[in-house]
Amino acid sequence: MNIPNPTSAFRLPKTSSQKAGLPPGTPVHIGEQKATEVTVTLVDYDQEHCEITTLAHPDACALYQNKATVTWVNVDGLHQVDLIEKICQCFKLHPLTIEDILNTTQRPKLDLFDDYLFLVIKTQSYNAATRLIDTEQISFVMGQGFLVTFQERAGDTFEAVRNRIQSNRGRIRKLGMDYLAYSLLDTVIDNYFTVLEQLGEEIEGLEEELIASPAQQTLRKIHLLKREMILLRKSVWPLREVINGLMREEETTLISETVHPFLKDLYDHTIQVIDTVETYRDILAGMLDIYLSSISNRMNEIMKVLTIFAAIFIPLTFIAGLYGMNFNTAASPWNMPELNWVFGYPFALGLMACTAASMLYYFKRKKWF
Repeated sequence: MNIPNPTSAFRLPKTSSQKAGLPPGTPVHIGEQKATEVTVTLVDYDQEHCEITTLAHPDACALYQNKATVTWVNVDGLHQVDLIEKICQCFKLHPLTIEDILNTTQRPKLDLFDDYLFLVIKTQSYNAATRLIDTEQISFVMGQGFLVTFQERAGDTFEAVRNRIQSNRGRIRKLGMDYLAYSLLDTVIDNYFTVLEQLGEEIEGLEEELIASPAQQTLRKIHLLKREMILLRKSVWPLREVINGLMREEETTLISETVHPFLKDLYDHTIQVIDTVETYRDILAGMLDIYLSSISNRMNEIMKVLTIFAAIFIPLTFIAGLYGMNFNTAASPWNMPELNWVFGYPFALGLMACTAASMLYYFKRKKWF
């Protein structure tokens, strides 16, 4: 499997210069187009009935306002600014809210307005083929009896919740909009656990590779996972503030006391996700240290072997140089009888062999190799 380039794999938030000089609240789509067309799905239900339909025109949302039922409008795709703006105006959303919905580089946050709550979160999915995390921004608008969600792409992120509503399983049809919002947020948090499980498997396999045979490709995998964990951490940490804000929000009646225990459980799950992310980051940091230490130890072993060879050949070079001077001993007051000795050459070779063997024995005894 091809390993992405760590430099290109790390996706920094991209901002747009299109908003430069425009008044605050100007609707401009910032981000990638992840859907071919904008789809508006409406779910209207109470304990007795359930209606799921696809709206052909955004003005149809006005027919479901001020009803005793719970109305959930889900919008897939954000690139058609005029259509998104019409849907938002149908629910009387503030221009700054519309601006934040269309800006997919938002940090997860919670804003309180007079008639509704607005929150932005990030959902994650792990692409096993590219070994990258796919991030999608989801915006929630929670009003009296209605909930509007804006997603960047069409998918089955909330399909399980939609099936529970349609089949009337659990307590979702018995409670109001706030419990529906909790159910959708819980689905997003569950996706984080799925991503972390897949990343955990990647990290386990990388640990085995690191111990068995670390290579340059191993270092690339470590850097890739470290950067994906940074991306995941940037999405998870602010989510804790969002959930905590929903639990502590006392200036609105949109969140009932019945839903507070569920939000507390959701907050606990968020803390668990954060702890897991931090644990994985520490493991990857340790793996990087292990890799560098392993490479350093391997280099030390190589240098030790080369040093031993150099140490052995130093005296051999001295002996070869000494008997390779070829001085004329007949005319010299200094006598070198080995130069004219019939066994001089075998004697020099034997001396070299004995010297090398003695040094190898000494190094072995000292446990230097």
